[in-house]
Amino acid sequence: MLQEKVLNTIKENNLIQKNDKIVIGVSGGPDSMCLLDILYCLKDDLEISLVVSHINHGIRKEAEEETKYVEEYCNKRNIPIFIKRVNVKEIAKQQKLGTEEMGRNIRYNFFEEVAKITKANKIATAHNLNDNAETILMNIMRGTAISGLKGIEISRLPYIRPLRECAREEIEAYCKQTNLNPKIDKTNLEDIYTRNKIRNKLIPYLKEEFNPNIIESLNRLSNLAKQDEEYFTEIVKQKYETLKIGENEKEIILNLKDFNNLPKVIKTRLILYTINKVLGTTQGIQKINIEDIIKLCQNNIGNKYLTPNKNIKIFVKKGKIFFMIKS
Repeated sequence: MLQEKVLNTIKENNLIQKNDKIVIGVSGGPDSMCLLDILYCLKDDLEISLVVSHINHGIRKEAEEETKYVEEYCNKRNIPIFIKRVNVKEIAKQQKLGTEEMGRNIRYNFFEEVAKITKANKIATAHNLNDNAETILMNIMRGTAISGLKGIEISRLPYIRPLRECAREEIEAYCKQTNLNPKIDKTNLEDIYTRNKIRNKLIPYLKEEFNPNIIESLNRLSNLAKQDEEYFTEIVKQKYETLKIGENEKEIILNLKDFNNLPKVIKTRLILYTINKVLGTTQGIQKINIEDIIKLCQNNIGNKYLTPNKNIKIFVKKGKIFFMIKS
């Protein structure tokens, strides 16, 4: 039974604790309605409270019907619901972003806004086993590192993904058995986005021609990559503390000689770890930036600095590597 499977995932991964208040992102589709219904059924046993966050993107004519459907489900069960109507296409055009990326940004910003308003401590999204496999394939095509092979993490607080170990077929069967009658987003069937092409063309092709269990195989890869990444992360944390000479809000200084003696696999991760420590993000940092920083350190070139993005400056001086916020 899918409800038991989700409960096992919750317990094994320590996703939910007593007295948690959880915002659930609900579109009205099979995945999110399955998640909402299962957590609603489990809420008394888990001793949690639920809040629903729903975005009406205003892209399709069915959007209002979906909003009404989610609202009626919540009202019937006394679940607080927050609804936001927004013209995603127009905002995407203004900000010069793709519609898919803009929609995702708006959704996640709204989830966090609702969590803040309601004092919820967790946000649940309905990503499943198939979503994870699709993400891994997308990352492979982009030339990912090991971290990209992890796919969608089951927990990265405040976000939790209780359906992460459930296949789409199981979710659809649950919806049918419980008469949820979720709304189907027909754009998911159109090959207009990379993810849709992977879902509708690439995965069926791989299943038919190479491996009927490709979804399960990719998820095994995901779990192995997660183990490796956790190991490397721990090693990098230890090396950082060993190499660190100075640290404050504006700069971090590492020992140059000890850094140069590290294997490249650790150097790469250590640079990203340090940049993230300084800036709180590594967004925009590319492989070529990492290679340039490693060369700068190896050659011990003084009076030269690198700016991998507009917010940080990295240079070498007197046996030290400086990671500084640009003022």
